[in-house]
Amino acid sequence: MFSKKTVACATLALGVLGANAASAQEINLGIISTESTQNLKADWQPLIDDMSKQTGLKVKAFFAPDYAGIIEGMRFNKVQVAWFGNKSAMEAVDRANGEVFAQMVNADGTQGYYSHLIVHKDSPLKSMEDVLKNGKSLNFGNGDPNSTSGFLVPGYYVFAKNNVDPKTLFKTVRSANHEANAMAVANKQVDVATNNSENLDKFKQNQPAKAKDIRVVWSSPLIPLDPMVIRKDMPAATKEKIKNFFYNYAKTDAREKQVMMKLSKLSGFKKADNNHLLPIRQLDLFSKRTKIEGDTTLSADQKKTRMAEIDAQLAKLK
Repeated sequence: MFSKKTVACATLALGVLGANAASAQEINLGIISTESTQNLKADWQPLIDDMSKQTGLKVKAFFAPDYAGIIEGMRFNKVQVAWFGNKSAMEAVDRANGEVFAQMVNADGTQGYYSHLIVHKDSPLKSMEDVLKNGKSLNFGNGDPNSTSGFLVPGYYVFAKNNVDPKTLFKTVRSANHEANAMAVANKQVDVATNNSENLDKFKQNQPAKAKDIRVVWSSPLIPLDPMVIRKDMPAATKEKIKNFFYNYAKTDAREKQVMMKLSKLSGFKKADNNHLLPIRQLDLFSKRTKIEGDTTLSADQKKTRMAEIDAQLAKLK
């Protein structure tokens, strides 16, 4: 015969276990702030609803004002799976217990996009060289520091390779997401800004009149399409559900295909792992090496030591 106290303790224990089981089924999907939360929620909510139905998990969107907010969200387990750009994915893998498991694929089958420098259509600036030559008189719209196309790629190909620092090159520098930078250029609030081919396509759909006022003056080499990242310590069965959902999503279902088309004209996702980030890691290290090489405050020996350290890291990546 059990005492009332024993029964009460057992009931409490079952209640705690039940609460833990329920919380284990709640998943936050992090979405980086490439544009307004309102627009992102409209684009992603259909996929999130489908993910909930098909996996049996309670999936909710997780937004933050900048990329770092999603990285930190994953670090402290407030985010279990997330859409990242390549640079922010690298940060999530290195310091937020994340791992790459999928990569987006374009509707035309291609697996890349381009970083751009954009100006107003009436701007006298015609090229990257014009931007660099007239920097002191220009207001510059940079991207989020954790953005691949808005910061890392132009940071290397436009600035580091030309031995200039945006902070000292331009009259003023402000940082914003892609949508805000496009609008700032269209409204002549900045003279030149970073952006990318995917976001400009979306901007043309959402703001066709404003998009006509934007002109591209520089395009980068091809950048690998964005990855999806999941926390490494999630239960294996839950991870499998999530992975299978993304690998199979929009493969045959017509409505799901429409959902993906709204997400920057995508066809779906393919399997990937942390090796997806190797070109981005190389680019990040090349950028650091180039800055050290052009740093006039360092002695020859200091430069030699620091560049040797980076060369060793690059060698490991090969």
